[in-house]
Amino acid sequence: MFTKAFRVKSNTVIKGSDRRKLRADVSAAFPSLSADQLGELVPNKEELNIVKIYAHKGDAVTLYVLQKSPIFFQLEKQLYPTVYTLWRYADILPAFTTWPQVVQKLIGGADLMLPGVVVSSTGLPDVHQGDCCAISVVSNRAPVAVGTAALSSSEMISSAMKGKGVNVLHTYMDQLWAFGDKTAPPVIPVADGSVQVEGGVEGLDSGGEGKEEVMKCEGEESEGPRGTQVAVLELPCQNLQDLSLGAREKGEQTVEATDETQGEEDSRSPQKQMDSLLFQCFLHALKIKVKKSELPLLTSTFLRKHMAACCPKGKHLDIKKSSFKKLSKFLQCMQKEHSLVRVKELSKGVDSIVEVDWKNPELCSFCIPEDWEPPEEAVEGDGSSELPYQPPVITPLYGVTSRLEPLFQDAHRKKGAVLQASEVRTIITDYVKRNDLVLESNKSYVSINPVLCDCLLEKSEYQDVELLKWEDLLSRVLSRMQACHQLLFPGQVPVVRKGQVEPIDINVASRGSNKKVTIIKNLEGFGMDPVVVAETLQHRVQASYVLHDIPGAKDRQLVQIQGNQVQHVGKLLLEQYQIPRKYIQGLDKAPKLGKKK
Repeated sequence: MFTKAFRVKSNTVIKGSDRRKLRADVSAAFPSLSADQLGELVPNKEELNIVKIYAHKGDAVTLYVLQKSPIFFQLEKQLYPTVYTLWRYADILPAFTTWPQVVQKLIGGADLMLPGVVVSSTGLPDVHQGDCCAISVVSNRAPVAVGTAALSSSEMISSAMKGKGVNVLHTYMDQLWAFGDKTAPPVIPVADGSVQVEGGVEGLDSGGEGKEEVMKCEGEESEGPRGTQVAVLELPCQNLQDLSLGAREKGEQTVEATDETQGEEDSRSPQKQMDSLLFQCFLHALKIKVKKSELPLLTSTFLRKHMAACCPKGKHLDIKKSSFKKLSKFLQCMQKEHSLVRVKELSKGVDSIVEVDWKNPELCSFCIPEDWEPPEEAVEGDGSSELPYQPPVITPLYGVTSRLEPLFQDAHRKKGAVLQASEVRTIITDYVKRNDLVLESNKSYVSINPVLCDCLLEKSEYQDVELLKWEDLLSRVLSRMQACHQLLFPGQVPVVRKGQVEPIDINVASRGSNKKVTIIKNLEGFGMDPVVVAETLQHRVQASYVLHDIPGAKDRQLVQIQGNQVQHVGKLLLEQYQIPRKYIQGLDKAPKLGKKK
């Protein structure tokens, strides 16, 4: 269900009554949870949001998000836990066990087939058709998928373990998992330390019917010697993302090489590893990315644009997993303890790096890691780029109309041709000089010939106007041409559109009980994602937002956020997105501050 990206319809903070109802629904759906566990999942005061989304097939789904990670999703009034919840409380659902190789197919959108189910010595979990259940691997009880049973346990056994076993709804590494903090599964050992499979692990290479059906269900054939298969199966669940076909073909050698190269890092705590990575990327960014001309530089831009680009391949910067927790604290440490930079608050809540000590010994002695590779440029339109937003370069253009076509014939510009103002000026100047229309007694005037008369003069001016000043002549030409504009986004092909640039429109409206809401339109015209803008505003002003489709406009949405937030919206667009003020409409509707008494 969540293998492809979904569309967010609304994201609101949960009300007190809805919070109590959710707690009751969770208790009814998962009775094994204790009162304390319910309080941890649905706390009274911590941030808890309701996010309504549309899956890629159009299904309406409600997400319950606790501290930016989804904990439950509701589909057709049925409540399901996410893998984030199951990693904390693994026993709230009956779980089927499978092989690590099968998980890759589940992540790709496949359902769990019965030949891929590992039957332990205690038998299958007791489920009825349609019951919510989890899927884990033989080496780890931490669930990696959630779904519904396609058959009851007795029907699975009577079918000789053939056919579909579980209809998978959500998996580790799908888009719902990516909506959260993207943590890897913890390692939860099985009760007795190993899974006792009927026939034993030796049955993997025995040519038995069970193993053949497992691999057949996966669409693969067993590769490599017996030792390779066992090594793969014994990998911990946190390395599931590395179980691609290419990695499996490398076998034990790849696993051993990885263990040797990462042995030193594994000896440190994850927090210390992240601290070290932050400092390395910080020095690396100052060394090769930041230029004096860029200062002052927003700290958020420095992190996303410069430090992220210096992160080694295969690693990911996450400030929350470090001992600093916040970027501002990390930069304060770099300022006070290392004297590398000077950070200043330019406006409330907006920090910038205003000075860098380029002669600092730590910076001068830093060497760029040999294994670092510059990030590849994002392919146009693939949506994979994580570079910060850059505003488009907007160029006014002018289209040749049928009335003005005789003026542009000699320049081989027909009706519909699009030109810049400088090109229009050159063509008109050449036309005037070629036809000797410059007045000899005063060269700032141009004589009007029949072509200029038909193209530029009104009927009432035919008898009276015989001369025009150069500037008047050129302004008349431009005013009678069709207005167009060109948008040039960095790294993309220029886009030419007819008409004037449609500005971003900010409006304030009243809803029930005279409550104010701020409505923002035409973000897509400037290459901005309404969802990203809405979420940024939500964190800044602590107010809920809703996205609405604009009638008659394909793939266009407006953002509606509670309260009069015009001032915050304007600040976001002007400072962070760097949209020119002339392309923002409605900034004057910000609430006016009362006079101090």
